[in-house]
Amino acid sequence: MKRILLIVMAICLVGFTACSQKQEKQKEEKQMKSLVAYFSASGVTKKVAEQLAETAKADLTEITPEKIYTEADLDWTNKQSRSTLEMKDLSSRPAITKKIDNIDEYSVVYIGFPIWWYTAPTIINTFLESYNFEGKKIVLFATSGGSTITKSVEDLQKTYPKLNIVGGKLLNSPNQTQLKECIDLAK
Repeated sequence: MKRILLIVMAICLVGFTACSQKQEKQKEEKQMKSLVAYFSASGVTKKVAEQLAETAKADLTEITPEKIYTEADLDWTNKQSRSTLEMKDLSSRPAITKKIDNIDEYSVVYIGFPIWWYTAPTIINTFLESYNFEGKKIVLFATSGGSTITKSVEDLQKTYPKLNIVGGKLLNSPNQTQLKECIDLAK
C-alpha cells in the first residue's frame, strides 16, 4: 500500500511540475508580447514597420496624425512649412487620432519614424506622452535619406529619462539580418 501511495505521489509531483513549467512558459510568452508603432508621412517607414512586425511576430499600429501631412507640409526647404515649424518648436505635440486600448499587454514597443531635422518628429513625443510606458522596453527604428539614428535616440532618452529606451536602429531597405538586430536590442 505504501508503495502504491509513493507511486501516486510521484506521478502527482511530476504532473504538478510539468503544469507549473507550462504556466511559467505561458506567462513568459505573454510578458514578451511586442508592438510595432510607427509614424510614416510618405509610406517609407510604413513598409519597414510592416517588415519588422512580421519578423518580430509583433502587433502593428500606425501613429496617425489628426491632420495628415501634405506634400507642402513636408517641404523642409520652406521655413514656413508645417513640419519645419513643428521641428523648430520643442513643445510642439501634433495631435494623433488612434488610441491603443491594450498598451498594458506589451512588454516591448518598437517605435518607428522618419528622421526630420536629425531627430524624431515631434509626433513621436505626442505618442510617448499618450501612454504609460514604464516597465516596457522601447526600441526605436528610423528611416532617413542621410541622417543616423544616434541623435534621435539621445534626444528621446534625454527627454524621457524614466523610460527604458534601449537603443535604436536605422532601417533603410532592411534585410532579415538588420531586422533581427533591431529585434535583439530588446533582449
